[in-house]
Amino acid sequence: MAYPFERYLNVRNAYGASFGPEGERLSFLMDTTGVPQVWSLDFPRAWPAQHTFADERVTFAAFSPERPELVFGMDEGGNERQQLFLLRPDGTIDPLTAHPAAKHRFGGWSSDGERFAFASNRRDEAVFDVYVQGRDQRGEEAELIHEGEGWLTVGGWSPDDSRLIVTESHSSFDQDVHVLDIGSGELTHLTPHEGRIRFRSTSWGPDGGIYLVTDRDSDTLFLARLDAETGDLDVIEEGGEWNVDRVAVDEESERIVYSRNVDGYTELTAGELSGLDVEEFPEPDLPEGVAGGVSFGPDGERFAVGATGDTDNTNVHVVETATGESERWTDAATGGIPRERFSDSELVRFESFDNREIPAFFSLPEDAPAGETPAIVDIHGGPEGQRRPSFSPVKQYFLDRGYAYFEPNVRGSSGYGREYTHLDDVEKRMDSVADIRAGVEWLHEQPEIDSDRIVAFGGSYGGFMVLASMTEYPDLWAAGIDIVGIANFVTFLENTGEWRRELREAEYGSLEHDREFLESVSPINNIDSIEAPLFVLHGENDPRVPVGEAEQIAERAREHVPVETLIFEDEGHGFTKLGNRIEAYTGIAEFLEEYV
Repeated sequence: MAYPFERYLNVRNAYGASFGPEGERLSFLMDTTGVPQVWSLDFPRAWPAQHTFADERVTFAAFSPERPELVFGMDEGGNERQQLFLLRPDGTIDPLTAHPAAKHRFGGWSSDGERFAFASNRRDEAVFDVYVQGRDQRGEEAELIHEGEGWLTVGGWSPDDSRLIVTESHSSFDQDVHVLDIGSGELTHLTPHEGRIRFRSTSWGPDGGIYLVTDRDSDTLFLARLDAETGDLDVIEEGGEWNVDRVAVDEESERIVYSRNVDGYTELTAGELSGLDVEEFPEPDLPEGVAGGVSFGPDGERFAVGATGDTDNTNVHVVETATGESERWTDAATGGIPRERFSDSELVRFESFDNREIPAFFSLPEDAPAGETPAIVDIHGGPEGQRRPSFSPVKQYFLDRGYAYFEPNVRGSSGYGREYTHLDDVEKRMDSVADIRAGVEWLHEQPEIDSDRIVAFGGSYGGFMVLASMTEYPDLWAAGIDIVGIANFVTFLENTGEWRRELREAEYGSLEHDREFLESVSPINNIDSIEAPLFVLHGENDPRVPVGEAEQIAERAREHVPVETLIFEDEGHGFTKLGNRIEAYTGIAEFLEEYV
């Protein structure tokens, strides 16, 4: 039996867990209604209760540490201008921020549950300030405690609720950590440095230190403790060959959970802090794949975490911290498709133009016929993203329809060390496109693949890679799928959200100094080279890659190749609403059926 695309897109995901103050109720996000909403349950695999019923996506939910109430975030039409709301125990919802033109990024509850912190650009769209607000305050009653000059994120309250961690991002690979005194407003800079250094995933420890991951003086991220008074940095766990990418600490129990990204797969370590050492517990028993989003229960005796794999849609598991024993609590449905219908991927490597090995995940459909199997090359966004072995209903649909699926992590991808991530910076941009060519040449060598039926597919920066691959190497492609992609780096940087421009210029080059180069690598200026049919999809409200990128590439390309377009007026950077996703991906399937 062949299942329609709609069934695959009805595979649900449960993630973003948060334990209630008593440790019995677990909240999480699940997309059963078509967009993520807040749900909860009281014991494993129970019938969950739904608490929000909006037509828009909920972006996070965090229980108060003292009361059975939680803060959640929601934007409108994918515009990413998140507002904060309070969900009370009786089910009523109070708007907390009510500044629809501004973004609000939650920074955690105080330990007594009386206040919460957030960063917002409500004063100036290009910068983020830090606010503290009482749980009974609304809108303008929030207290501005620090005026920022850039992209600020609040990383949580100190154990005595007197200070906040504030991280300032200069680019995706360069951050600084500060401590903000709430009473005086004094901001103490703890990480002065030259060059680009990452300081990420900050968490207060029981001793008042800050636990985080960083790549200072290292190619890979490692686990460290940052002294909140002196700025001294001590190594807890070396990065070695692979990044330590996330850390969570329970202040009261001194228990810690951190993850290592090993060739895309998550290895999770739980333990107890002992000075600058971690006394490790048995490894958590989770499905092979990707895990993250740790939330400790009271006393740190257990923690909730989302886990997914090639053949496992995302569900929330609860792990007994000291033993590693885990149990799946949520039961996100698979759209009635048997789990054994889903296919695994294989981790492979191919050699690029400079003899560098490029990692990729490769999947073949069952009983793939020799020389007759079409292939989709799915290129991730970012550009500092990383394709990892997590569940994808789109991939599983196309595998079921007889397509091979190829997911390269070209140079510039995260997960393989600092050097690798910078191999595509500015003037080296097209080297990553050359990696795509090398990947396609590797596909040509696979006996199952029909080299005349290969599709370029990608979203966001991956959409740029689709367009660039089709203009640079037009003979490789049977069709292209560009989802919310960049067509012109100049117009993209001119029109992207003001709060993002500086961060993106650090990666791509600046309008002031690199305009000529940006024009030279923009697919719109090489559009006449495209030879294959193109499908362009975008969201009208996209604040990252404005919809004008789709409009200009479609207008120019259709002068000489078949072009289809699909613009959703109620979506932003990607498609979150079920009806839109069904329309978009069913349209893609029909497009490929016609041309591939």
